[in-house]
Amino acid sequence: MFETVQGRRIEYEYIGSGGRPVMVFLHEGLGSLAMWKDFPKRCAAAARCDALVYSRYGYGQSDPIDKPRTPDFMHVEALQMLPELLWKLGIAEPILFGHSDGASIALIHAAEFPVEAVIVLAPHLFVEEFALEEIRATGPKYETGDLRAKLARYHAHPDSAFWGWRDIWLHPDFRSWDISDYVARIQAPVLAIQGFEDEYGTMQQLDRIARLLPRAELLKLKDCRHSPHRDQPGAVIAAAVDFLHRNVTNSV
Repeated sequence: MFETVQGRRIEYEYIGSGGRPVMVFLHEGLGSLAMWKDFPKRCAAAARCDALVYSRYGYGQSDPIDKPRTPDFMHVEALQMLPELLWKLGIAEPILFGHSDGASIALIHAAEFPVEAVIVLAPHLFVEEFALEEIRATGPKYETGDLRAKLARYHAHPDSAFWGWRDIWLHPDFRSWDISDYVARIQAPVLAIQGFEDEYGTMQQLDRIARLLPRAELLKLKDCRHSPHRDQPGAVIAAAVDFLHRNVTNSV
């Protein structure tokens, strides 16, 4: 299904029949609705919630970007695109479930809008050189390797998805990007999950959340890279269900 948001056609799927809390899944920087595979359905079912999964502008089957992204692109997603999509679909006070860039978007949104809870996987609060090194290495993989073919399975416009993501993360103006001031204002319960082998971020990200939000719950996973929901799906779902059971009325 599609909805028009800020003049852009956005691909989405709603899982459930209404009348229950809604988990809104926000994908990573190169992700899409399809790339979540069956995880949202499994996670929402275990938590006895409905789920909204969508591809942001520039990803999946949504409209491609028509101009370079700017350093505030995650703020635009969190404070303009997501609120309009939720309003058009009649979703109030969702449970946000974000991964990587989607996790950062979830945190920004939760600082400014009412949400039931926030679950974030491998969130970015600030830019680390560690991550930029990995992002730089993706260029040759896309141009001469098989990365483009892999992304083309999930994105109608893979060049838009890839270069839109890579170019802004490596832009000099993005080096000072930091959402700590937003995170410090979040009132909703927060669960943050990250793998020790995350190739795009260090545990400094979760440690920053702990300092800014002492009541936030953290889960640091061994044998887990940048995508905890792929590497440790059972542990992620179990942690999410337990967290929501204790913090959200009418869930689980």
